[in-house]
Amino acid sequence: MSYRLHDYAREARVVGREGEPQPGGVRIAAVQMASGPHVDANLKEAARLIEMAAAQGAKLVALPEYFPILGMNERDKVKVREEQGTGPIQEFLSATARRLGIWIVGGSIPLVASVPDKVRNSCLVYDDNGKLVTRYDKIHLFGFEMGSESYFEPRTIEPGNDIVVFDSPFGRIGLSICYDLRFPEVYRAMKGVDLILVPSAFTETTGRAHWEILIRARAIENLAYVLAPAQGGYHANGRETHGDSMLVDPWGVILDRLPRGSGIVVGTINHEHSARLRQSLPALTHRALA
Repeated sequence: MSYRLHDYAREARVVGREGEPQPGGVRIAAVQMASGPHVDANLKEAARLIEMAAAQGAKLVALPEYFPILGMNERDKVKVREEQGTGPIQEFLSATARRLGIWIVGGSIPLVASVPDKVRNSCLVYDDNGKLVTRYDKIHLFGFEMGSESYFEPRTIEPGNDIVVFDSPFGRIGLSICYDLRFPEVYRAMKGVDLILVPSAFTETTGRAHWEILIRARAIENLAYVLAPAQGGYHANGRETHGDSMLVDPWGVILDRLPRGSGIVVGTINHEHSARLRQSLPALTHRALA
């Protein structure tokens, strides 16, 4: 029997934050921060928020883009970049995942690039034993000029090239970072993921205009959950980020959100729910153009 879509809102409440996890469901969380220029302080704040999420039953916790550092200038992140497999930021992620027995998605951290004056903006995923599972390097680099705001990531970041999808106890997961959100072909190339992660540091200007629309669109058009941990607030360097971290389900319903400030977003994802929606609206099989 087809899934009754008019019953959808009621079910979303049942499987979302308001109810206990249903059979087949699992709790996941997004961390929102307003990171500053000091790595040690940011790691302490991240640890506090990860522990809060774990205490609420989250088995996967995702951090925002640039969670370990939003420096006073764009070159500060180059100074703290790490080689993959070593360094205090990676040690923190691995040890915290192992200590709490959860999966951690390390938002993004600066890793060594092929040129000495740049970094790779990299998302690292650790399993509940603290083992590195996969790495994604941000493909699309942000550029924006409006009024007094000006950003040009290619000055300090070397782009990645590869779409990254991996299997986990939480389903098939696709990784992206911030500006990637504006390029729907990234998510189409993931081919049938259950959960999309979008750690971000959207500016207040662009976030106010586009953030929620883009997050919900990516969920709807891919019939997948989207977990979007964000930077949200005022930073020591004068930058303002939009925040509004959220968990959105495959029907575009926002299950939980945090508009501003440090905190967490927690909710339940349920793959039986996703499967029913995909059966009722099999848009992914109706594609006429590659």
